[in-house]
Amino acid sequence: MSTSIRRLTTASAVAVVLAAMLGTGLYAAFAPAAAAAGPWLALAVVAAALVALLNSSSVADLAAARPGSEVLPTDLPHPAARLAGIARLVARGAAAAAAAGVFGAYVLPSQPLPVAVVAVLVVVGLNATGVRISVGASRALVAGSLVVLVLVMIVGIFPAAERPSSAVESAAAAGTAAEPAVATLQAAPVVGPLGVLTATAFVFVAFTGVSRAAELGGSLRDPLHTVRTSSAVAVLLAGVIFLGVTGALLNGLGPERLAESSTPLASLIDNGGSPALGVLVRIGAAVATASALLGVLSRASRTGSTMAQAGDLPRWIGRTGPRGTPWVADLLGGAATVLVTVLVGPVTALAVSACALLVYYALLHASVLYLERRTRRATAVASVGIVACTALAVTLPIWAVVATVSLLVAGWLASAWSAHLRRRAGSEPVETDGPDEQAA
Repeated sequence: MSTSIRRLTTASAVAVVLAAMLGTGLYAAFAPAAAAAGPWLALAVVAAALVALLNSSSVADLAAARPGSEVLPTDLPHPAARLAGIARLVARGAAAAAAAGVFGAYVLPSQPLPVAVVAVLVVVGLNATGVRISVGASRALVAGSLVVLVLVMIVGIFPAAERPSSAVESAAAAGTAAEPAVATLQAAPVVGPLGVLTATAFVFVAFTGVSRAAELGGSLRDPLHTVRTSSAVAVLLAGVIFLGVTGALLNGLGPERLAESSTPLASLIDNGGSPALGVLVRIGAAVATASALLGVLSRASRTGSTMAQAGDLPRWIGRTGPRGTPWVADLLGGAATVLVTVLVGPVTALAVSACALLVYYALLHASVLYLERRTRRATAVASVGIVACTALAVTLPIWAVVATVSLLVAGWLASAWSAHLRRRAGSEPVETDGPDEQAA
């Protein structure tokens, strides 16, 4: 990469990371989190931010150990590294389905599924043509999201005297109570410490953009410093924003109404009797979740392509087109996302994504412990991170844990079998129709 491209400052990196955080989790995670934690939701937000800070620190340690390369837990023994790759794929696939479902719920509450499917198909087409979210677009997304969130906070802090319940009920469409995640959480008789941990696992999804700065790689002026600083600053800023939104939602809707809504931010505005602001919030949610869908599908396809090139997936998945995009992985990722979107709701997909993501970050922390030159601070952070991520993963609804473990086991076995077949057939280069694309 030429030095002319190495121009992004810490402020630009913060904007990119923050844009990744102001996505699906912000617009969907607070309802199931409230169902688990009740009035203690703010504590879950703080705990999720602390875990995100641990993750950002380990990401920075791995980036410092291998400057210029993608941050992956490759220092682990290969079976564990393969599991990390599968966990990353499962997390991103489920996150894409959640983003599509939330997009549909905010855009057309009466018919969210068709809208979600169309959104996935459009995004797959954009990915295949090489469309990506630029740094300038990230800045605009952050600015627009902040405007919407400030309005939400104002309405929540100063709620209307009369709260028309019909508005809230109509905004809570999509039948969230029919989803396994919501039914399990709402059935919990007492909200206690375990409920706060479950809520933390859901809110954690909103902080998953911590690795975005490391993915910018050589585009940064001072990569080693910028990755660590920008990730930490973005987590702190997002934590403050999420706490403000949490306070507004709890004050404006209350824990019970919040837990029942599939579109909590829109429900809050509708509850305040502000139709015009409600439209603005839905537009903001649509833009944010569509951007999240584009980003997560793009990174999922590149992860699949990288694993194919490394021999952990069939080589044909790694084929790229004239624009250098992994078109086969794009199509497979899109098909899987449509299937999951049709079969389960966004909260269900969000729970699976959270569980798989926590497994991935636990393995990423473990990878830090394999670094030869690591500080005592890095060792301590990684050790605490492993415990924290594992504890949060097992506190999710049991069906989500079982589903995630099943997907990880099936994916690992399929990957191991594919690698076995590749070794038997001999190593051959991946067939491409265009230039190779660096995985992200």
